[in-house]
Amino acid sequence: MKVRLLSVLHAALFLAVAPLAGAAEPTLNAANTAWIITASVLVLMMTLPGLALFYAGLVRAKNVLSVLMQCFTIACAVTIAWVVVGYSLAFGDGGGANAWIGGLGKAFFAGVDAKALSGSIPETVFAMFQLTFAIITPALVIGAYAERVRFGGMLLFSLLWLLVVYCPIAHWVWGGGWLQQMGVMDFAGGLVVHLNAGLAALICALVLGRRRGFPDTAMPPHNMTMVVTGACLLWVGWFGFNAGSALAADGTAGMAMLVTHIGAATGSLAWLLCETWRYGKPSVLGIVTGMVAGLGTITPASGFVGPLGALAIGAAAGVVCFTATNTMKRSLGVDDSLDVFPVHGVGGILGTMLTGVFVAAALGGIGLPEGRGIGGQLGVQLVGVLATAAWCGILTWILLKVTDAVAGLRVSGDEETEGLDTVLHNEKGYNL
Repeated sequence: MKVRLLSVLHAALFLAVAPLAGAAEPTLNAANTAWIITASVLVLMMTLPGLALFYAGLVRAKNVLSVLMQCFTIACAVTIAWVVVGYSLAFGDGGGANAWIGGLGKAFFAGVDAKALSGSIPETVFAMFQLTFAIITPALVIGAYAERVRFGGMLLFSLLWLLVVYCPIAHWVWGGGWLQQMGVMDFAGGLVVHLNAGLAALICALVLGRRRGFPDTAMPPHNMTMVVTGACLLWVGWFGFNAGSALAADGTAGMAMLVTHIGAATGSLAWLLCETWRYGKPSVLGIVTGMVAGLGTITPASGFVGPLGALAIGAAAGVVCFTATNTMKRSLGVDDSLDVFPVHGVGGILGTMLTGVFVAAALGGIGLPEGRGIGGQLGVQLVGVLATAAWCGILTWILLKVTDAVAGLRVSGDEETEGLDTVLHNEKGYNL
């Protein structure tokens, strides 16, 4: 009898304590924290100096400083906007509207102090990591309107675009919004970053029109050494971009890093082969552009696929993005100055859709959600692509029109001929 009584008391005590154990507060993980701090530095390096050097080398010498200035200023301005309201809109609690947008509860980083956690890392670190994504996305759009946009118009448009386009889509996919609830797979930004920036770039190129002399006047990169240096920094920084999106120092981060590297290498070689087949010679510009295409395309899949998927996605990126780039400029005559849409936009769509295929365990991925086949997941991925494209396309067009009316977007023909470095900044990139 005494034994039975003790057993009953033990069971009652267990049932009383179990809910408390299940509701235990999250604890900080030092390894995860150290990795995401490092990843944040790597992703910031992608914009400053990686993208800045890559884009600056691709334009003509008379516009090199303007591009560097645009990248640098966007990094500064987006940081302030993120603190004021951007982070809250993307990752705050929107209450009844949370499916669509975050609330204002975290405006000015309210409650984001040294003790606040996001999962197993400090929320300060999570917010900083996500800030680096918010910086590079509007900076990517620069490539579409390079060499012909006013500085004030560029800055106003970038800030409006961040808040009206980027933050809602980031919330849909990563902040608990409707696409995340639907089960869309976008590990590190195929929709949020690459399709978003790529489609915005296409709309910018169409609204602003061609550069003076395009396509009859040759406009080759003025400094390929700068381009390759920037590309190399992008490749290294991308490990923070993709592996950091695991938000932990674990096996998922390790696989994301591995497939990112495989995707970049395969994309480079696929582009090189396409270029050699079509033009007879491989180019340095081609191989680094193929690398960026491979990286952008593997990004949404990086936490979900294995090496086999990375090889297939990287190869597809090199071939498809090469074809899209040539079609855009040569066949359609669209002056997306630095090929943002055919590389990032097309790559983002391609990678997002192929994620739904190569996530399958039979193809080396982590496995499809329970009860869902490849066809079902492809349907979800397609909804994500269409929703992102519709929101970004329509709102980007509206914001461009508003910005043009308020601040002006395009410089005059004479100013464009003289060069933006002198006209807008009264400086020169080179005094030789």
